[in-house]
Amino acid sequence: MKSCEADAAEDFPKAAGYLTHWRAVARAAHWNNLADVRRHYPSADAVRVASGGAVVVFNVCGNDFRLITAIHYNTQCVFTLRFLTHAEYSKGKWKAEL
Repeated sequence: MKSCEADAAEDFPKAAGYLTHWRAVARAAHWNNLADVRRHYPSADAVRVASGGAVVVFNVCGNDFRLITAIHYNTQCVFTLRFLTHAEYSKGKWKAEL
């Protein structure tokens, strides 16, 4: 089974290098909060979704794409939830799905 970012790299070759690097950074990181994430990715944002939880959104390739993740700081697990074009992200439909 491929990961969300592996599928995205295949579907959007422009983002492949960023996603490979992001995955390596995320695997090695010890993020305890959003401030820690922003030390590596200053534009990362926490966004509230329909479930009431928050996801962390990364800008990819200068705003062309968005990588939406759930970061469980207590267990150091990062789940990739969606990879969207900027246009798909802007529609906001994904917020209701999460």
